[in-house]
Amino acid sequence: MGCDGGTIPKRDELVRMKKKPEQKDKDADMVAKWQHCALSQEPLRPPIVACEMGHLYNKEALLEALLDKSGNPNIQHIRGLKDVKELQLTENPAGKDNKPDSGDGYADRQAAQYICPVVGLEMSGRYQFCFLWGCGCVFSERALKEVQTKTCHKCAAAFSEEDVVTLNPAEDEVPRARDRMEQRRLKAKANKKAKKQKRAAAETVSKAPAESTSSGSSSPDGPPSKLTNGALSSTSSKDGPPPSKLSKLTNGASSSKPDSKPNGAHKGKTSIYHDPKRSDVFKSLFTSHHTAKERVVHCASWVNKSI
Repeated sequence: MGCDGGTIPKRDELVRMKKKPEQKDKDADMVAKWQHCALSQEPLRPPIVACEMGHLYNKEALLEALLDKSGNPNIQHIRGLKDVKELQLTENPAGKDNKPDSGDGYADRQAAQYICPVVGLEMSGRYQFCFLWGCGCVFSERALKEVQTKTCHKCAAAFSEEDVVTLNPAEDEVPRARDRMEQRRLKAKANKKAKKQKRAAAETVSKAPAESTSSGSSSPDGPPSKLTNGALSSTSSKDGPPPSKLSKLTNGASSSKPDSKPNGAHKGKTSIYHDPKRSDVFKSLFTSHHTAKERVVHCASWVNKSI
């Protein structure tokens, strides 16, 4: 049989079996997803951002890729920084430090750098994690299920079920994550359009009173009026009386001068000197009194005698 020398062949050496497909190492895959950037494959370092599909990126590497505009197929769903959210992560107090390995001790390559702030689970890939799109805080799914609330456990910001984005979803959950991303974008677009229409309506309402006041101040039926000491007075009128007969305004009050004095205004008018109700002292203040006339005769020549 060609096996000289007393060798005994095995079955797998004689029968050709179908090779099984190579399977990737699960531990290595988790380390690559949860501890390295999905774009540059470098270790994750703050600031860390996540897209609506749940992939983790270094913000610096993502900015360089967006400015390059080379059309990287891995970030086609990211149009700008508005499509990513900076994550608010909680560091693991028992995590590994950044010192280089000296080779004289055990180095745990799977030690997580971040943990869940509620239940303390490590964000290493063994447990499912998610983040809130509104505030960017990261939690484990177990924490959201055990503590059911509509406010963030870390910053107390309100959120809905649509704001929860799963980090590094499984392959069968990718279509669902894509559908939720499209729905979220359509909702944001509709809200933006509604705000724009509301702002335009508010501007229209604010302009209407200004136009009405400006049109009411200028009347086409008559000439413009003038204000005299805070009161309104008309300067001219076609059908009205001449300006000489118009009433004059003095300190906001109208006073009219009649053409002729009322009847009986001068009747019975007598001099104060002949008024029996006045005292002699009061009458001496006037020039009609005899003492005033005597004073004029004896005064000096430089005094005006017309007093």
